[in-house]
Amino acid sequence: MNLPELMKNYNCDEDCRAYLETLRWPNGPVCAKCGGKDITRIGGRSEVLRCKECEHQFTVTVGSVFQDSHLPLTKWFMATYLICEAKKGISALQIQRTLGIGGYKTAWHLCHRIRHAMMATTSEPLTGTVEMDETYVGGKSHGKRGRGAAGKEIVIGIRQRNGELRMFHVSDVMSGTMAKYIKENISKDVEVLITDDFSSYRTAVGVIGGKGKHMTINHSSHVHTDGAIHTNTIESAFSLLKRGIIGSWHRISAKHLASYCNEMCFRFNQRNNPALFSLTLCRLLEADTLTFDRLTGKKAA
Repeated sequence: MNLPELMKNYNCDEDCRAYLETLRWPNGPVCAKCGGKDITRIGGRSEVLRCKECEHQFTVTVGSVFQDSHLPLTKWFMATYLICEAKKGISALQIQRTLGIGGYKTAWHLCHRIRHAMMATTSEPLTGTVEMDETYVGGKSHGKRGRGAAGKEIVIGIRQRNGELRMFHVSDVMSGTMAKYIKENISKDVEVLITDDFSSYRTAVGVIGGKGKHMTINHSSHVHTDGAIHTNTIESAFSLLKRGIIGSWHRISAKHLASYCNEMCFRFNQRNNPALFSLTLCRLLEADTLTFDRLTGKKAA
């Protein structure tokens, strides 16, 4: 779907709501309370549904990220489309300007609710050839670069060649931290795990067990590729993340860095999916409500 098609097909809330109903209930509405399927619409308010079995009233947005939002569904659809299509991300300020949203906080909250829906669900362990590395984000360093740089946040990246990308905001690069993410994300039957020669990887990789091999590329000696042994694949994903930070988001707090990583990974892993927009709307319907208080710890003004 392109932008003109989106604007033509979903130019009013009624059209948006009808499409959400087909995504949430492909076989017809189901009661959100008792699961009943004998559903009727109330009077002229076609969006309000009533279950004839338990008399419960509900709408398609109940129990979803859309619930209690005062924004028109047309703006939700446009924001979702723009975030899905922006390879390097799009800022809340740009969303505010493009969609004519009144306040920056509203646009920022909107973007974070969409990111919340993009959060990774339980996934199969990565297998085949897997690369793992870490990067440091948080502005320019005037002293030490890379590991040990002051004021930087750490992101671990794990990417299966021709497969999924996963990124995690972590507090350190100790072997115990590395081992945790290896165990949770990489199959014991992985063919080969490729890292650089950082000592934490050598210690942590033992948790894989099984028949997998660990191979390293000697970055400390300025060797970056040795045939098929390299970490260029995960490093290219880090470059995409950093271009998003520098060119679109500009400033990301440590508190929300994981959300931006989720967005980047979700969009990257679905980059060849023609139904990315619909998939994201399904995620929005399935995800729980992310209130402003929960997001920030502060009450909205």
